[in-house]
Amino acid sequence: MKKLITAITAWIFATTLYAQPKTVVFQTDFGLKDGAVSAMKGVAMGVNPALRLFDLTHEIPAYNIWEAAYRLQQTATYWPKGTVFVSVVDPGVGTDRKSVVLKTKSGHFFVGPNNGSFSLVAESMGIQEVREIDEAINRRRNSQGSYTFHGRDVYAFTAARLAAGVITLAQVGTRLPNEVVRIPYQKAVLEGNAIVGTIPILDVQYGNVWTNIPADMVKNWGLTAGKKVMVTVWEGDKEVFRGEMPFANTFGEVPEGQNLCYLNSLMNFSFAVNMGDFATKYGVKSGPNWKVKLEKR
Repeated sequence: MKKLITAITAWIFATTLYAQPKTVVFQTDFGLKDGAVSAMKGVAMGVNPALRLFDLTHEIPAYNIWEAAYRLQQTATYWPKGTVFVSVVDPGVGTDRKSVVLKTKSGHFFVGPNNGSFSLVAESMGIQEVREIDEAINRRRNSQGSYTFHGRDVYAFTAARLAAGVITLAQVGTRLPNEVVRIPYQKAVLEGNAIVGTIPILDVQYGNVWTNIPADMVKNWGLTAGKKVMVTVWEGDKEVFRGEMPFANTFGEVPEGQNLCYLNSLMNFSFAVNMGDFATKYGVKSGPNWKVKLEKR
């Protein structure tokens, strides 16, 4: 009987342990030069040492809320339902911007400032619920005098409590309308015989330029490998680049140093210099104010 009770107790413990999501993924613009990221993880581990803690990136350019939004969208769908993301790119820390938890229709959770960082995941994954974090309950003990490190004192702590099942979403705080702060940008659309879109991000390691124009739109437009495309890039109203290049399946289809366009790993239209850095060569950057137009040749 004692062995049976022990086995049942172990089963109940294991069931409880794995009944709640246990994964927290961190993204910041902190870098790894100091102890800020480690402090956040330490707070999370203090809530429950069984939590699994991962990094999305800590190399978001300082204060770049748009890039934070993009990296979340780029990554989140590959993580299991129930994963809790902490995103801290927060130039308004300590101001009246709200601290929230967003639950998407896909079952993922996003914790951080409601400053535009959740624009793209809200759009692509759908909003199920938004809660304002009640700092009277969901704040690291004895941290009320700190106004500039909500990543540690509020977001990591709340995310860990949610992931570990210490609190439910309803216990995060007051429910808000199903909306988040959005950053406006040019969506990919057909304009006559052309496609226009935005350059949301660069492939920073190689200088390739990624757009938000999806493969299906490119295919329906009739673009196939070997055909030429006229690509025009603007920053606001200023034309930065205009040039013709072939559409290729692989970089090796063009000589080294030649421009080409292709579909990137996210199946979006992109362009590059084979074995070169397109962004640096032509002064192209990324963000919601960078626009691109494609015309068939």
